[in-house]
Amino acid sequence: MRAASETFADRTYQSDGSLTPRTEPNAPITDEAAAAEQALRMVAGGTVISIDGQITKVKADTICIHGDGLHAVQFAIAIRQRLLENGVAIRPIND
Repeated sequence: MRAASETFADRTYQSDGSLTPRTEPNAPITDEAAAAEQALRMVAGGTVISIDGQITKVKADTICIHGDGLHAVQFAIAIRQRLLENGVAIRPIND
């Protein structure tokens, strides 16, 4: 069985690499450009900027976009476009 490290384009992170709890302000990312930039940073650079401005390492094999978000489809489109514009191949995890 193959495992994949999942990252989240539409959630903010703490400096320890954990997600900001949904009960805290600014836990969700509501701007599609910010979500797309975070996804690119995680995939291409292996880092995320935490809610307190720290650069934190992450391993991004997959990117989650929460389907319960108000703009999930628009986020997916923007993230895909940003990744492709920067030469990131989008492919199934088993490739």
